[in-house]
Amino acid sequence: MQSRTSFDYVIVGGGSAGSTLAARLSEDPAMSVCLLEAGGNGDHILIRAPAGVVAMLPGHGKISNWAFNTVPQPGLNGRRGYQPRGKGLGGSSAINAMLYVRGHRADYDGWADMGCEGWSWDDCLPYFLRAENNEAGASEFHGDAGPLHVSDQKAPRPISRAFVRAATECQHRETADFNTGDNEGVGLFQVTQFHDAARNGERCSASAAYLRPIQKTRKNLTIITGAHATKILTEDKRATGVVYRKGRKDARVTASREVILCGGAFNSPQLLQLSGIGAAEEIQRHGIEVVHDLPGVGKNLQDHLDFILAYKSKDTDNFGIGLAGTIGLTKHILKWRKDGNSMIATPFAEGAGFLKTDPALDHPDIQLHFVISIVDDHARKLHLGYGFSCHICALRPHSKGEVFLTSSDPMKAPGIDPQFLSDPRDLETTIKGAKMTREILQAPAMKPFRQKELFGVKDGMSDKEWENHIRARADTIYHPIGTCKMGVDGMAVVDPELRVHGMEGLRVVDASVMPTLVRGNTNAPTIMIAERAADMIRGVASGAMAAE
Repeated sequence: MQSRTSFDYVIVGGGSAGSTLAARLSEDPAMSVCLLEAGGNGDHILIRAPAGVVAMLPGHGKISNWAFNTVPQPGLNGRRGYQPRGKGLGGSSAINAMLYVRGHRADYDGWADMGCEGWSWDDCLPYFLRAENNEAGASEFHGDAGPLHVSDQKAPRPISRAFVRAATECQHRETADFNTGDNEGVGLFQVTQFHDAARNGERCSASAAYLRPIQKTRKNLTIITGAHATKILTEDKRATGVVYRKGRKDARVTASREVILCGGAFNSPQLLQLSGIGAAEEIQRHGIEVVHDLPGVGKNLQDHLDFILAYKSKDTDNFGIGLAGTIGLTKHILKWRKDGNSMIATPFAEGAGFLKTDPALDHPDIQLHFVISIVDDHARKLHLGYGFSCHICALRPHSKGEVFLTSSDPMKAPGIDPQFLSDPRDLETTIKGAKMTREILQAPAMKPFRQKELFGVKDGMSDKEWENHIRARADTIYHPIGTCKMGVDGMAVVDPELRVHGMEGLRVVDASVMPTLVRGNTNAPTIMIAERAADMIRGVASGAMAAE
């Protein structure tokens, strides 16, 4: 039974950022830390076994998943998009594809150029290294002593290696490492997966990396699961604590130093708005008293819109629905339980590509995820048989949306409007990327695996036909950011030290603070942000940290 109610720090959200931050701040035994998480412990078998994501991602039963939906999207023929987000310790790192991708050097240098001092690539690299325990060991670009295990894939399928060969046949360069600051090329993803003998092949979520080893022994760290934060307590524009609901009862905890929001791009702005912090007109519309008029809260939502090409295949050495694969899957389960080296350890998205749709571009503008199964509507529509898919997304979208309150009831989901394809440049890039990707999938190396192309895609399609396909089927690939953006302009929500503008004792530390979307997946950058924030909160200069 939880009895203590007063702490130095109260962290809201135990996802990738919250798990990291709680572990780092509680390293100081003189500081008391309380972590509130709306979900569960995040350690069940579907999380530990990477292939279990296929049961969690679609949102059936909302297993460890908020399973949000967007408002209707005009750019997607009026369809509502689906937004799965992790619910439980580890957050989305417990239900994602485990892909370890930092983005491009230019992403972080761009943040610094926008006035976010201390967030250039060179500033951030030491924190990527501090977090990382890379299977290949330490190097200029990788760490080997951090909590987060990063591994080569345990048992990549032959079809994924064929995808890489096919891309090289189309004159794209192969790369062994997407995390040096220049991610252009094709290859196989590295993954956040344990590589020690005891847990080899298990998912290494942020919770498994940072919290599980210390949560039973670190007396100054209190973790409360099943605790849905409903309001930030404030006095004279200073955050003093948090009200949360556990079961049917409301409770509160107080923070003598700081309240830190780590709820992610949807939940963090929602909690600010519910607490009276945000655009005054929007808050008042729901009968909530304005504590601080901060117009940028919930704005600047950016996400990677994903379009999928897929083929049926006679190859049964991947994930599908059929007798041969089912028999083989049983063998893979037994092998995974024995040594971690089987298809159960797959991230599904095994092959990677960061490519330029125009050689004149300075940096890649599309990302490919090659998947060893047929993916249709976030795996919510299943296909008999076997096959493969390739996802295409425009890496630096121009379309921007928002997160907003739908009710003053804190148990209601936030309104989510990514405004996908509201900027025509995103559609142009996606069409170019789809054409380029289909060339790769039609290359000679993929011929043994191709049987039938799906979704009505065919040779010789016009740009208008490609547009129709994209508007009919595209949706998120799960990288929402930006709704509490860091910066110094009038729409910034937090300053470069992640303190909420105009408030005391209140920070946001999660993907919502990214001012622009990185060229890649967002989990590794979110963990880095939390590592960087821990030093900021403790008053450690980045230069001192880098010199350690």
